[in-house]
Amino acid sequence: MAKVKLYKGFKGVYEIGKNRIATKNLVPGVKVYNEKLVKIKGVEYRIWNPHRSKLASSLLKGLKEMKIEPGATVLYLGSATGTTVSHVSDIIWDNTTKGICYCVEFSPRAMKEFITNVASYRKNVVPILGDARKPEDYEFFITDKVDVVYQDVAQPDQTEILIKNVELFLRPGGYIYYAIKAKSIDVTKDVGEVITKEINMLKESNIHILQIIKIKPYHKDHVMVVGRYEP
Repeated sequence: MAKVKLYKGFKGVYEIGKNRIATKNLVPGVKVYNEKLVKIKGVEYRIWNPHRSKLASSLLKGLKEMKIEPGATVLYLGSATGTTVSHVSDIIWDNTTKGICYCVEFSPRAMKEFITNVASYRKNVVPILGDARKPEDYEFFITDKVDVVYQDVAQPDQTEILIKNVELFLRPGGYIYYAIKAKSIDVTKDVGEVITKEINMLKESNIHILQIIKIKPYHKDHVMVVGRYEP
């Protein structure tokens, strides 16, 4: 039987065997993206595929601070069909702390699948069909400042989108986890040049950069930026 331990001490993230991470399944028996389910000592875990999740790949590539943790309130921009959101949902909810994840997605098709496979089973997930460029349109859904803003949006203005949402929703001292997709910003420029420009924009917006993680080979031309909001 495989051994289970907290992955690098991060609450809610587990290591099952070598370099294989998982979360406790909030909805035992239910899969989201055909992930593998493993039951150990009566507890069911969902294996977290780093090729399908930039957050999982960041964990495996040396993420130092994981503020997506039990009890956290998260605003997730670009939830798509819910692969990563489902693991965030597992992490932030346990027997004593009830975190919540607000999930913004622009595509009606992706949102329909998200509701069917994720939100209909998970009471700590709030689906929001909306345009992350216009955070004022869904402001009434979010009743208090959030602890974390997570963004995975493939748009040329993705950094501007993040900054708008941070300024409206993130509490002072809160954290960002931002998957920069360099080729979505400018396919003609060097990846490093694009990333440097976007990071400088974050710094000018009172976001203190804590870590920049290259997440290849799992995701090419991407980095995960971790920052703290210090207005």
